[in-house]
Amino acid sequence: MSAIQAPDASSPAHGGTRLLDRHERGERVILAALDFGTPDFAESVAELRLLSKGAGLDILGEVQGKRSRPDAALFAGSGKADEIAALVAATEAEVVIFNHELSPAQERNLERRLQCRVIDRTSLILDIFARRAQSAEGKLQVELAQLQHLSTRLVRGWTHLERQRGGVGMRGPGEKQLETDRRLIGVRVKALRERLARLGKQRRTQRRSRGRQNVLSVALVGYTNAGKSTLFNALTRAGAYAADQLFATLDTTTRKIFLPRRGEWMGGEAVLSDTVGFITNLPHDLVAAFRATLEATAEADLVLHVIDSSSPGRERQIGAVEKVLTEIGADAVPQLRIYNKLDLTGVAPGLGRDEYGRLQSVYLSAQTGAGLELLREALSEILVANRDGNNEISFHSLCVT
Repeated sequence: MSAIQAPDASSPAHGGTRLLDRHERGERVILAALDFGTPDFAESVAELRLLSKGAGLDILGEVQGKRSRPDAALFAGSGKADEIAALVAATEAEVVIFNHELSPAQERNLERRLQCRVIDRTSLILDIFARRAQSAEGKLQVELAQLQHLSTRLVRGWTHLERQRGGVGMRGPGEKQLETDRRLIGVRVKALRERLARLGKQRRTQRRSRGRQNVLSVALVGYTNAGKSTLFNALTRAGAYAADQLFATLDTTTRKIFLPRRGEWMGGEAVLSDTVGFITNLPHDLVAAFRATLEATAEADLVLHVIDSSSPGRERQIGAVEKVLTEIGADAVPQLRIYNKLDLTGVAPGLGRDEYGRLQSVYLSAQTGAGLELLREALSEILVANRDGNNEISFHSLCVT
């Protein structure tokens, strides 16, 4: 993506401190996190470390503190900002990453105070997505999210953008740089949305074709690093990239899987889709940009919600996934919970059912393969139970939660 570069704002004409140049990437970082009384603070900080390491950053130190509410100007308050500034000077860090969402004004004020680049959690996640996207559509989606986020940084965020400028091809000789940048971003955003809409239309046509063939459509969802891609590979032998890091997979991959015979039913096929992982406070711009891809989840016959059973924060992670599913309109899709990573808990593989005998969950380890056959049999059971007399799939009566 060709980002709009911030010109030097150091001249006296701009009336004040020079805003620090924004670089493509900072390697040496300080992490800053404030506890506002949330019960999952420690888990959130641990997640920030994983995000930073996943982005290839060198963590030089951390600064934590407690506040009742964010400071309007510096978010962390004057005293804590001075503490961070001292650590930055001592370690020669290039970037400070806040485990929160900063306003453009707070970001600008902190950069002046700390004399280094400052980014928030949203910017870090966007950076990781930009690194990991492989497909053409994935790259378009990430660029759209980045530009939408950048457009918010243009408001009261950059003193140099208040300059008047003219020039060939611009709207008029009196247009401000801020207006020019915002307009150029708007043009690019419109073009990206149009291209993504065309790709989304092609994908919907493909899904309708599969639907006419009465093929079970199954979407894998889950918190990032829950083991979705490992499970996907174990079921399909697809060789999709899987790693013990956050957001290892961004691009949706679809493969056929074969389901075993059940009773008189001779077995059959299902289409399994691996999707991007979710995370607490997933940036809204990312959800919006990936909406076309995530439509596959909303239009699936069944959602397999993969859960890291070994994580102490699994209930919070389940809540984060459910929130995004609601946002994309997939909360009404029948869901089967997959409790993964049993090899880390010592729990035996098995099936969970409600008081009516309906399937609710499968316990397995995608890494070792324990319980995979139980999952295949569960999918066959669901498929057989929801075929009508014409051998067509109907999930209106299925209640798997």
